[in-house]
Amino acid sequence: MPGDRRRYISSFMVEPDTSATPRKLSLPEELVLMLLNEQTGYFHQVPGWDLNCAMVGAVLAELSLGSRIDTDLDSLILVDPAETGDPVLDPVLREIAGEADRRNAQYWIERLAGRAESIVDLTLDRLVTLKILEHHDGDFWTLATARWYEDLRGASQEGTVGQFIKTRVVKALFTDEIPDPRDVIVICLVDACDVFRIMFELDEETEERIAFICQLDLIGRSIAAAVAQNIAGPMLRRSTLAKKIPVVALRRLLLSPQLRSGNVPALFAALTREYGPVFQLRPPFSKPMIFLAGPETNRWVNRHGRMHLNAGNYFAAFEKVYGAHGVMPSLDGADHFRLRKAMGPAQSRGRLSGQLDEVYRLARDFMADWTVGETFPVRDCRRMINAQLSPLFLSVDSQDIIDDLMDFKERALTTHIMNALPRFMLNTPGMKRRAQAVDTLLERIQSVHTPAQRAGCPRDLADDWLSLHASDPQLVPEANLRFALSAALVASVYLGDALSFAVYALASQPALCERIQAEADVLFGNGDPDGEDFNQSSMEVTHRFLMECLRMYPIVPMSMRDVMNSFVLEGYELPVGARVCIAQTAAHYMEDIFPDPFSFDIDRYLPARDEHRGPGYAPYGLGTHKCLGSRWMDLQLAVNVLMIAHYFTLEVTPARYVDALRFSPLPSMKPTEKLKFRITGQRHEFSA
Repeated sequence: MPGDRRRYISSFMVEPDTSATPRKLSLPEELVLMLLNEQTGYFHQVPGWDLNCAMVGAVLAELSLGSRIDTDLDSLILVDPAETGDPVLDPVLREIAGEADRRNAQYWIERLAGRAESIVDLTLDRLVTLKILEHHDGDFWTLATARWYEDLRGASQEGTVGQFIKTRVVKALFTDEIPDPRDVIVICLVDACDVFRIMFELDEETEERIAFICQLDLIGRSIAAAVAQNIAGPMLRRSTLAKKIPVVALRRLLLSPQLRSGNVPALFAALTREYGPVFQLRPPFSKPMIFLAGPETNRWVNRHGRMHLNAGNYFAAFEKVYGAHGVMPSLDGADHFRLRKAMGPAQSRGRLSGQLDEVYRLARDFMADWTVGETFPVRDCRRMINAQLSPLFLSVDSQDIIDDLMDFKERALTTHIMNALPRFMLNTPGMKRRAQAVDTLLERIQSVHTPAQRAGCPRDLADDWLSLHASDPQLVPEANLRFALSAALVASVYLGDALSFAVYALASQPALCERIQAEADVLFGNGDPDGEDFNQSSMEVTHRFLMECLRMYPIVPMSMRDVMNSFVLEGYELPVGARVCIAQTAAHYMEDIFPDPFSFDIDRYLPARDEHRGPGYAPYGLGTHKCLGSRWMDLQLAVNVLMIAHYFTLEVTPARYVDALRFSPLPSMKPTEKLKFRITGQRHEFSA
């Protein structure tokens, strides 16, 4: 009977902090931890529908162990409708209690599988809150170290939660011990997902052992049978009448005011309103381009993109320009996750916070040449950022070659990624000369990254790449260092262009500029601030200002992927081999997400509105390839904007751009090079 099973509830308990009350993990939580693959930072290869069925099955099993329902192979019976207080379990319990007719477990799994994503989300959020899982940018998860109490022998242990759950399962599978009924249910559900063959090398004896265990508990057997029957159905519940993808009329595209101004996100938003979230362009003499745009497609890419989309094919020609193969932007799966984990600290906010004194010095050295009454071109924002990134990332000066590095990279992207220029345009005499700057940069890096010269120096990005190459030459082969180290300075393009948009917004809106200057004067009024001083309280206006800059002027408005597993999205079927353009920033200009989207409004991000919450706000990309250095960029961007505001007052020239800025959209978004800034006043002298 259900009540008799309470004594079998696992005694493993977690205490996330000293003030929390230890609590038992639920079956959905244990299933998530069992399915988590730390090598890839995501779940083992469980198709979406299979995982949905298994998660609903885990909820039903937990309700059964808690004496709320009873179930067997033929029926599911409500025993006690009293809610448990668990936000994962109670919606399912209410649904069952509201059904007049008696149904079986298969019916409920099929009926509730569509809601399983919310169950997974709540479960992951709770495991992160309990400090059992750590969440990483790009929607990756890994196990955190946690303390467990009251194991089966009454002794305390320390380790990771996932290790203990998997240890229990391994003991059940590879010894003759009779497992706890709770563990039987987990084994049944994992087996129904057909994951054991991926996790372990199974021989005939072990497979027989799994089959034997799955017969030990009636709840586990009935739930697993119901899950398996649903899994056997159509994997993705596809419609055989998929809609035809609409084609954007070429005339409609050419007459677009957004295209003429170069505002790519606004163009995609307008096309989405007219053609829907999936549409295609058919440029003359080129292959059709399929676009995904809008908040729902963003949500899908975040959730399911890793299972269906591949980054390697479209990026292959570009990385070959640098003699590389398998660099971070072109990787997917386990190697991509390993590389992100290894290189994350090098591009973290924490590392930048520890070097702010150097940032202040380098920024002041660059601005020392600014004179009241003079103008400087928008491209100087890139050079200002490079003056900081080059010493911080690589411990070398590269100001004399940065223009060549940037021009070569942009030509390579335009040629091999955007396919907007013929291939020979990368082999002109001018481009060949610029390409030599990559070798010059590598020679400089190698000359200063010897053990003796690095002794006592703060660790930089080049140290991390060279160290990772030495320790794992298969993950980071020598052939890839040319790309990896030069790409470190290519960050000056993206961060520099983001700064140029922010300076434009600052110079074109005097009232808003005064509010930011006030925050800057407080921060820098009594000496240089520490990293902790740059928080949402001290720069509340600046923080919202920069968020709005990233919304209106996203540097990378879209990304490209190839379909490796066909899928249906919004009723449209995308076949294997199709190339898709994910216009993640189209939502930035959609009225239902950001009202009056062409208005620069920093109040969008106040708690009363919070328009950026959700998948509609995506300035740093989506999913597994979300920008790894976004938090570094947020801090460095804020520091530079606040320093410029503290020391200078600027104005936009020519004046017509105050109300109508034009963009250069290829290969990434940046202001037109005709934009300049005039220095109209110096507010403070530079400190000695």
